[in-house]
Amino acid sequence: MPAIIRTYGRLIAFMSAWLCATNVFAQADVPAPDSDEWVLRAEENGVRVYTLAHEDSNFRAFKAETLLHAPIDTVMAVMSTAESCLEWAHACKVSESLPGGTFSDRYAYSVTGMPWPVTDRDYVLHLLTSGKRGGPVRMTMSAVPDRKPEVDGRLRVNHSETLYELVPRGEWTQLTWVQHTDPEGSLPSWLVNSLLVDIPLDSLGKLREVVLLPKYQGYELVYDAEGNLKDIRKSQNESDRD
Repeated sequence: MPAIIRTYGRLIAFMSAWLCATNVFAQADVPAPDSDEWVLRAEENGVRVYTLAHEDSNFRAFKAETLLHAPIDTVMAVMSTAESCLEWAHACKVSESLPGGTFSDRYAYSVTGMPWPVTDRDYVLHLLTSGKRGGPVRMTMSAVPDRKPEVDGRLRVNHSETLYELVPRGEWTQLTWVQHTDPEGSLPSWLVNSLLVDIPLDSLGKLREVVLLPKYQGYELVYDAEGNLKDIRKSQNESDRD
């Protein structure tokens, strides 16, 4: 397969995004992670990637799983920082939080860079984050294209749904990433589907390194009196050290 076609397939398959609510499957149009219809497509360097046909689209959904050697607080320090997309997400060119919102309910803007002559794709995303003390954290990202004016030279993605589920395993974190995106434009679905596994393989391989960076260490998740996740902050010991 020509190298440039392979590159196009890799880049259009990725849609950056950020995070989920408890009733995620009622809010995000992604297949359930525990569905028995997922088909294993690749297993490499501790990352498993599955794909599944989507009933309302010619583009398949993917599910990726890996075990990160970092506690969930550290992983969330990465995932809740919009700019970290540039460090681990394949072809992420721009990623920034939009004004307003909270840790649990916010908006972000991101751009996936494409090789010439394909137009860069951009996304306006609604991010929801939820969890209970000691349990998993779930994050969804849903495209809300009308919330920000379109930008010349970029093609706005109108349909994208992403789920991240993080399960604490002591000093490790089990990550499941489920996503379905229509990349818009004239990119053929057969090409996107044939190369869909490359993006999560590349991205999660980098994420496993990023969670070890010193700047993401020393964080802790913050819960309210009912045990609901509400924020993340530097731990008191780290704050005193700073």
